[in-house]
Amino acid sequence: MYKIVVVDDEEDILELIEFTLSEYEVFTFTSVNGVKELLDKENIDLIIMDRNLPGIEGSVFISELRKEGITIPVIYLSAKDKEEDILEGFERGGDDYITKPFSLKELKARIKAVLKRTKKEVKILKYRDIVFNLDTREVKIDDKIINLTHLEKDLLLEFLKNPNRVLSRELLLENVWKNAFDKQLKTVNVAIKRLKEKIDPENKK
Repeated sequence: MYKIVVVDDEEDILELIEFTLSEYEVFTFTSVNGVKELLDKENIDLIIMDRNLPGIEGSVFISELRKEGITIPVIYLSAKDKEEDILEGFERGGDDYITKPFSLKELKARIKAVLKRTKKEVKILKYRDIVFNLDTREVKIDDKIINLTHLEKDLLLEFLKNPNRVLSRELLLENVWKNAFDKQLKTVNVAIKRLKEKIDPENKK
């Protein structure tokens, strides 16, 4: 489920948008207070930002986020409807701009378009019931997260990339340990044993 932050100082607009976007997980704010903290905790997919806000103008806040390297797509929803206002919004990190009063159908359509355009392609490696997310390096077995060390993930990844090959200890040592100081074959044996205990504790795979 996509996660969307909506910032507007009018609570009735927030309630209306939250109701309209029921298929998404929506976080609402009447000002930018607390928004940055949420972005640090949640994987937000889209920000809908008013510009006339208490404390700081919405596009100024977005501009600051962009300077910090935060690239979450932004749709401005604002009563500032002059051409120079709209251009300024795009210059300050906006991906789209909707002027008030607005159509809820248009808002939903634009949200879908921006999400589709900016959606990240998640790269996954699968083998039987093992799922390895190459972006987050999260490993799941039967949809349960398995806690592996960085080295164990590298080792598992080598096996997943070569599902139908028998990999020699020497090859694993070269590809996984690379320039490590303690490159010994017994190190590979121990690491494989520990990895197997974590991903196949009942010796079924």
